Amino acid sequence: FHHTLLCCYSSCTASRSAKSQRCKSVQLATFKDTSLRQNIVWVQLLGLCPLLAVSNDLLHSWALWLASAIVLLGSTSIIALIRSFIPDSVRLPVLVVVIATFTTAATMLIEAFSWDLYIAIALYFQIIITNCMILARLQAVAVKSRVREAVIDASYTVVGFLFAITALAVARELIGLFFPLAYEPVGAFIITGILLGVVQRVFRESWQTSENTRNSARE
Repeated sequence: FHHTLLCCYSSCTASRSAKSQRCKSVQLATFKDTSLRQNIVWVQLLGLCPLLAVSNDLLHSWALWLASAIVLLGSTSIIALIRSFIPDSVRLPVLVVVIATFTTAATMLIEAFSWDLYIAIALYFQIIITNCMILARLQAVAVKSRVREAVIDASYTVVGFLFAITALAVARELIGLFFPLAYEPVGAFIITGILLGVVQRVFRESWQTSENTRNSARE
């Protein structure tokens, strides 16, 4: 009897361990796909306007990222929570009102704790409400998913946005040491184009592999 019980316990433990490993693998794959392979900026080309405007300074870039993260995570949580009560006919106005509420809160927070930073890029804080990145993730995920899944997707998107805005800011500051044009708007467009080309080159093979895998699964 004890031997049978021990075998059952070992089997259950192994099963839980295998399930945990599968969950971790799925989460890691989802993280890589959302934040890297389908990066909100470099692949989906969303949220480029404020990114190009403030990426001449790393601190300003991180401030914009922080405000955007607060808005996206907060809006995602609320929309996912009340999604069942939102009629399709007024979905867009509801999304905009929720985004505007968190944008105001994030703007006031940064204004209270860092006045100089707020003054430097106040305009770009205010227009987070029109950021396509945030509205797109709410429309694609938050209105269709439970809170946990929606917040996880928003978190991965936020990390991807951090990667993108940091890469552009660092590139502009480093290149600007030798070519001041990098600090100008035209420099932002040129460097962004170069980085877009690099990303397309790096992830092209992984995109093809993912597409082949999906096609095989359908067959």
